Amino acid sequence: MREARPGSGGSAPTVLRMILSKRLKELRQQAGVSLDEAAEALDVTPLTIRRIEKAEVSLRVIYVRTLLDLYRVGQQEIDEFVAMAQQANKPGWWYNYRDVLPAWFTAYVSLENGAKILRTYEPHYVPGLLQTPAYARAVLRAGSPNADDEDLDRRVDLRLQRQSLLTRADAPTLWVVMEEAVLHRVVGGLPVMREQIDRLLEASQLDHVHLDVVPFGVGAHVGAYAPFTYFRFAERELPDVVYCEILSGSMYLDQPGDVTAHLEAHNRMSLLTSTAESTALLHHMRKEYI
Repeated sequence: MREARPGSGGSAPTVLRMILSKRLKELRQQAGVSLDEAAEALDVTPLTIRRIEKAEVSLRVIYVRTLLDLYRVGQQEIDEFVAMAQQANKPGWWYNYRDVLPAWFTAYVSLENGAKILRTYEPHYVPGLLQTPAYARAVLRAGSPNADDEDLDRRVDLRLQRQSLLTRADAPTLWVVMEEAVLHRVVGGLPVMREQIDRLLEASQLDHVHLDVVPFGVGAHVGAYAPFTYFRFAERELPDVVYCEILSGSMYLDQPGDVTAHLEAHNRMSLLTSTAESTALLHHMRKEYI
């Protein structure tokens, strides 16, 4: 998985669908069945099999049963697999926001929803998972200046719905590294910034949230380029993934070299400050907005 281009239609796969698709590939290889042979059994092209195994298309039950039978899988496992495939084909909650969710960002929301660990670097704005409604509205208004109020309401609501994962019983670990510049950029006015800093201070007290603010004083450093998010999953079947955003789209990287480079950068940046220093900086900046 190297790149997701803007405008690539379709619903982003759920984590369960990604796991099952990978499992189908493993079963095919274990059975010694080629892509051509699997394609012939379904009367489709080998490209379709590749897309099934990459979770690029939904898992049609009739296809799943035929393939598992071809791979000599037992009936009980077939029934269990089919039941999970039916569950995996159900769209995630974010599907209801498809009218305001860019196609290239749907995969991000899906990965975010299924991750065990999220490590993010943000040089410009407070990360979406920690934004207040007023701050989120101001950021989204700046990014979509032509959106009407109803559209903007939907975008804000989507962002707030994403934040619910931090209050789940199985909430992921969120480790944020952001630049001090984020605190100096006045978004939405002084009261909005004061409320936003209060939110950051509150979130930093949660056991599963870690917040590092890199001060201006450290100068140039390894990560001062563009925002990114690293995802790790509890399921062994899924590789670590890094998301990098650009103006007109995004990239999803899972090659070991790419992932390691971003993980090491996050580690190095986190060492440029401490929890105590970050908290003190937040309190200092809050006073600037009174």
